[in-house]
Amino acid sequence: QVQLVVSGGGLVQAGGSLRLSCAASGSTLRNYAMGWSRQAPGKEREIVAAISRNGGSTKYADSVKGRFTISRDNAKNTVYLQMNSLSPEDTAVYYCAADSGFGISLAATRYDYWGQGIQVTVSS
Repeated sequence: QVQLVVSGGGLVQAGGSLRLSCAASGSTLRNYAMGWSRQAPGKEREIVAAISRNGGSTKYADSVKGRFTISRDNAKNTVYLQMNSLSPEDTAVYYCAADSGFGISLAATRYDYWGQGIQVTVSS
């Protein structure tokens, strides 16, 4: 079992940046590929970024590629999502997720554990 706690959300103006953090307890993050998901009202959850267990591989949804960066520090049991050049379309509740399977994926069904959602609001 792994428990995930997210922090770093809030309100930012368009063009600004935020960094989300996901701290894990109960298990070491080395055992999991990790992902960041978001869900806007009326829409399905989508994985916007994923990273392999050792951080050697990453994947990004087209909607955030080039603007968001996922990284991890396994020694601190923490995963990060750096979000740059934010636009109102990025407004959503963001979630950290852990994948106990193999490889990395942008499919939400691959993820086994989910952290508490945190609101990110981008104003124009």
